[in-house]
Amino acid sequence: MAAIQKLYEVCKASLSEKGPSSPEAVENVRAVLDMITPSDVGLECEAQAVRVWRRPRVLNRKTVLHSSPAIRYRHIYECKSFSVSPINYLPTVMLFYLYLQHLYDCITISPLLSLVLLICFEVAQCPFTFSLQIGIYCIPASSIIPLHNHPGMTVLSKLLYGKVHVKAYDWIDIEEPGNLSKVRPAKVVRDGEISAPCAAMVLCPTGGGNVHALKAITPCAILDILSPPYSSKDGRHCSYFRRRQKSHPTGILWDRTRESEFVWLEEYQPRDNFVIRRDLYTGPTLEL
Repeated sequence: MAAIQKLYEVCKASLSEKGPSSPEAVENVRAVLDMITPSDVGLECEAQAVRVWRRPRVLNRKTVLHSSPAIRYRHIYECKSFSVSPINYLPTVMLFYLYLQHLYDCITISPLLSLVLLICFEVAQCPFTFSLQIGIYCIPASSIIPLHNHPGMTVLSKLLYGKVHVKAYDWIDIEEPGNLSKVRPAKVVRDGEISAPCAAMVLCPTGGGNVHALKAITPCAILDILSPPYSSKDGRHCSYFRRRQKSHPTGILWDRTRESEFVWLEEYQPRDNFVIRRDLYTGPTLEL
């Protein structure tokens, strides 16, 4: 079985439509994700190129910034909600219908009723539905994915090759008069570089650095698993943030976080030159 297929299978068994079914489920997915290599997802050539990559000389910084390659996203899989479709069972419904007629000779059972019974039986065999998205972000050197959130989501990320700087925060719950919908305090939980190969990162809905920014030190690729995926209609909209100075923070932090350990974040719209383009996934095809 291909490594990416194994990852899909463990995701299907461990992730529900509301996210991981348990902490053990997260660890099951992370254990398999940790084993994924660039060659498992069609990125072997890119990974080899990074090993001999050298930062180019910068003669005109503005020109370099305007001409830098776009961040690219290679989509592997997405299922916003697994569901049972009656059409999937039409080829077998007649056999099931004949079986019921044989079993209950004296009872008239319509094909529609037999279809309903069959679907109920199949649903009973499935302990839960699942919802997830799997994809790869290929980030050129010096490119930045701005600070953004993952509301109500669990995210598992594996750096496949290269080096990236991660700045991550968790929201701080406070009780303060006024409208904090646009400006909120957040605690720094990660601020440093990571290099491949390394263990996968896990971001939880309320911890682990749910709000983070990424800056590629070298060309890099990150395999992401989102459970559940972004969905504006379900309240999981991707918002971007930036730091903002706010006066008189003392006394509002219920967990006694020191002032140097938190920042104020405000929601904003990134510049027009921040673009993520879709790219072709060239790894093994999943068998669904």
